[in-house]
Amino acid sequence: MGSGQALQQLLFFALLVFGLYVLAIRPQRARARALAEVRASLAPGSRVITTAGIHAIVRSVEAGEVVLEIAPGVLVRFADGAVVRILDAPGPAPEDPAG
Repeated sequence: MGSGQALQQLLFFALLVFGLYVLAIRPQRARARALAEVRASLAPGSRVITTAGIHAIVRSVEAGEVVLEIAPGVLVRFADGAVVRILDAPGPAPEDPAG
């Protein structure tokens, strides 16, 4: 009975590892892949949302960073990883009403 019990424990452990993979690791990889696609598709003029929930317009994309306009004339620099969602594709820059 000793070897049968050892086999049963081994199968339980294998099932536990498989469950961990299906429930935790695989979905995390999918989220990471989706975020990488978001970062790769950042372009000036895109409307985006950051991890802090700030809605902004991308003004420039540099190595690992994006410059976002969060209000007319207010530019801030973020790490590109801070952008979690693109709301729409790049469009023409809005006209400045002042001038």
